[in-house]
Amino acid sequence: MDVDGGNKRVFHRLAVATAADTRHHQKKVCYHWQAGNCNRHPCPFLHSATVYGSTMSCNNNNGRRSHTFMNGTSTWGHGCGGGNHRAVRKADKVCNYWVQGNCGYGERCKFIHSWSCGDGFSLLTQLEGHTKVVSGIALPSGSDKLYTASIDETLRVWDCQSGQCTAEINVGGEVGCMINEGPWIFVGIPNCVRAWNTQTCMELSLQGPVGQVYALVVNNDILFAGTQDGSILAWKFNVVVNVFEPAASLTGHSRGVVSLVVGPNRLYSASMDNTIRVWNLEHLQCLQILTDHTSIVMSVLCWDQFLLSCSLDKTVKVGLHYLLNSYHLLVYNFCNLDFSLVQVWVTTESGKLEVTYTHKEEHGVVALCGVHDSQGKPILLCSCTDNTLRLYELPSFLDRGKIFTKQEIRTIKMGPGGIFFTGDGSGQVRVWNWAIDPTISIQ
Repeated sequence: MDVDGGNKRVFHRLAVATAADTRHHQKKVCYHWQAGNCNRHPCPFLHSATVYGSTMSCNNNNGRRSHTFMNGTSTWGHGCGGGNHRAVRKADKVCNYWVQGNCGYGERCKFIHSWSCGDGFSLLTQLEGHTKVVSGIALPSGSDKLYTASIDETLRVWDCQSGQCTAEINVGGEVGCMINEGPWIFVGIPNCVRAWNTQTCMELSLQGPVGQVYALVVNNDILFAGTQDGSILAWKFNVVVNVFEPAASLTGHSRGVVSLVVGPNRLYSASMDNTIRVWNLEHLQCLQILTDHTSIVMSVLCWDQFLLSCSLDKTVKVGLHYLLNSYHLLVYNFCNLDFSLVQVWVTTESGKLEVTYTHKEEHGVVALCGVHDSQGKPILLCSCTDNTLRLYELPSFLDRGKIFTKQEIRTIKMGPGGIFFTGDGSGQVRVWNWAIDPTISIQ
């Protein structure tokens, strides 16, 4: 669906120059092209403001070892000089006049006339209705409905075929988070977790949280909830009487727990107290406290053997957890020095961390999600504070494109068949799809 009202496709053009001219002028943009009236064919200067990958660095930290990711055949950050990522874009900004529907430059405009740029993915549709931040997206199994929740105190139900909103439910408070597990939907609101079974229509209210519930995760019939007072409450589902019974309360964080994720026999909790705690799922004991972030840790993500986290300190850390005699951690550290620096750390036998690679990133990251493209390649989605969602191919960190939004994306959700969903601070929910042919133009 063309949700942009028939606006032009993303306009890509890069002049063909001779090898000698390219070497001499490869970093200069054509002044006449910027003015919209270059008539040289070929032109020795660039007809584009930016080329994907131009900010990538081949430095692997003075020859130190790199580490494999996902398939074990590529190295971290080795993003230069390879691949078929030939995409070229204009100035890295959406045209404000185009957003308002009155840009007079058309294809000659040096800014982007699209909500995305890159190759291999496309916008299917957008769902309008929420008036504030989208805080959760759910696709319960066995249902043909999409559920979205917002701090506007509503939960909306969408028909997956027509894209129409079929129901709007007032949940009685600002929704801090929402997840699905099987047919169940869990919604975190102040002082309560509400649960719905979409198959049996059973509805439950779980009491015990103090303040807003910011994070939810399920593991082996146990529901964990991260709350505003810093505790993590656990309920176990009793199949005999069909209720969730209180199981435990995990304490240690001094401020609100805003993100939870489960790894192999581990629960990771991210908090407003700037720390990540590692919990043993068998005994529910804290095993380790990670204190590398200097501000609120916004999100944690487990993907295969890796742990990723992001923070409002404009840093992201990527960790490797694997089982020997204990769990070890490989960490990416983002430092704010004009750019955010991503540094890979590896745990030595003595337990000390050593830097093995540094990658530059221009902005901080507030949410993370891992997906695979149409060719099965791992793609990291990073929601940034400049109202963009950046797509990186891992482990090389090749730039695969960007998604632009009016306000920063707070929620990212994977769907079936290469579909993924984004919800932003303005209340918009967008549906994206990895295209079968990665060379098609993005609408």
